[in-house]
Amino acid sequence: MNIFQKISYIAEVEFSDIVEIVEESEDKLRIYLKDGSFIDIWFSMKIIGRYAYHWERSHIDGKIYRHDNIPHKKWEYVKTFPKHFHCGFEKEVTESSISNEPEDAIREILLFSRKILQESVSESTTAC
Repeated sequence: MNIFQKISYIAEVEFSDIVEIVEESEDKLRIYLKDGSFIDIWFSMKIIGRYAYHWERSHIDGKIYRHDNIPHKKWEYVKTFPKHFHCGFEKEVTESSISNEPEDAIREILLFSRKILQESVSESTTAC
């Protein structure tokens, strides 16, 4: 079982309350959530350990959430650099404590997503 298959299984089984469907393409995995948003997961084929977990919600509430470890110089001030977290907006960056293990990382992201989705029902989103 490859890493995308493991992540798909975790998403579809453990998070079936928020996950609609999971699709794998050549270089990424897309998890569609029941609210119409999606999470793209990308692992570099060239640099081992390089990743991005991007939750796209801009078409719903104007927000994005992304954990990645691409070493952009503008984020060098972040204590966890190159790991960083785009919290709601591309330019709003904070530390990232996401696991380096993909199976654990996807659970953390989907737990975060579940929390946001539940809070959006009650209209009080304080994600980051």
